[in-house]
Amino acid sequence: MQGIDKTKQISVARLVIILGALSTFGPFGTDTYLAAFGAIAESYSTSVGNVQLSLSVYFLGLALGQLIYGPLVDHFGRRKPLMFGLSLFALSSFLIVVAPNIECFLLLRVGQALGGCAGMIVSRAVVRDMFNLSESARVLSLLAVVQGLGPILAPVIGGVILSYWPWRAVFVFIGSFGIGCLALSGLGLPESLPREKRLPLNLGGVFRDYASLMMRRDFIIPAMSGGMASSCLFAYISGSPYVFMHIYGASPAQYSLIFATNAVGTILAAQLNRVLLRRFIPQQVLSGAIMFSLASSIALILLSSSSSMYMFMVPLWLCIATIPMIVANSVAIAMDKCPDKAGSASAIVGLFQFALGSVSSALVGILNDGSAYPMSVTMFVMVLAGFVTGRFTRRAKAV
Repeated sequence: MQGIDKTKQISVARLVIILGALSTFGPFGTDTYLAAFGAIAESYSTSVGNVQLSLSVYFLGLALGQLIYGPLVDHFGRRKPLMFGLSLFALSSFLIVVAPNIECFLLLRVGQALGGCAGMIVSRAVVRDMFNLSESARVLSLLAVVQGLGPILAPVIGGVILSYWPWRAVFVFIGSFGIGCLALSGLGLPESLPREKRLPLNLGGVFRDYASLMMRRDFIIPAMSGGMASSCLFAYISGSPYVFMHIYGASPAQYSLIFATNAVGTILAAQLNRVLLRRFIPQQVLSGAIMFSLASSIALILLSSSSSMYMFMVPLWLCIATIPMIVANSVAIAMDKCPDKAGSASAIVGLFQFALGSVSSALVGILNDGSAYPMSVTMFVMVLAGFVTGRFTRRAKAV
């Protein structure tokens, strides 16, 4: 990687693997059990809509949890809060196996989210600790490649598990994944925040830090833009099981394959992002990616009544594929402005991504009318909001 010496290059390879795994708690916490919605609803004698709420509460937990971890990782360092979060994620996952009702199931999903978000916030903070703006965007693109394996492997693994065992076995696997990440981080992830750079921890200071970051235009605009545009992914995650399995009649195995195919697009886009960053600054790539995603989401709406599943999949694939480019560049731009408060800045970035994601996933369920339009329109609205906000990032000054 240009701009990084050989010694750091060796650590980058290790960091990409570890941080990439920590960043996959989103897909492994959601995509693995999507095909089991019907079985879970039947097991708890409830509706699929109530089971779908488990996505919204998970995304909401990921959003709010990052506000808690932000000051903690700036005070205690990166490793201790991470170890706690991974332990909570694994414990909550295993407890879901014995959850007696849907209410307990939803509560434990919140516990999963509050634990899993530690990996996401720490991964962004570590990248900011070690790299400058351009390097961060490229490292985040590499992470997107590893993260892209999550949406590919998670539904496939979930489909295989459901072919042989009841749905609770999926959460045994998710808990085991958490234990594996705990071991991997404990053995291979260095502490990237020196003691002399750690911030004091007090409630008043926490609120002041968050308030000062929220008032910084050069930080908040890219954070909001990326969060708005990337939240269309959550609408897709929430709505795609119904669209493909109920409207188009895909089997759980076929749905897993469709989901994996879309995930391949994110890996290709992440690689394209690295190439583009050799010629353009992150602000330019972010603006172009959101514009392309907006055009794809418009085409998706136009094809939402198509009887051909494959025609519908083309703009969907293109829209989803651009998300790693949007996320990598918006995060790099935002985090670059706050080197001394990387944990709190990472928390706000994550808050926008997952709070808006929770809203978009809930909208898909609330607006469900038996067609593909709720998912498609929600995706369009979120990308449009990101596009309108993202226009202002072009005024940001490149470093």
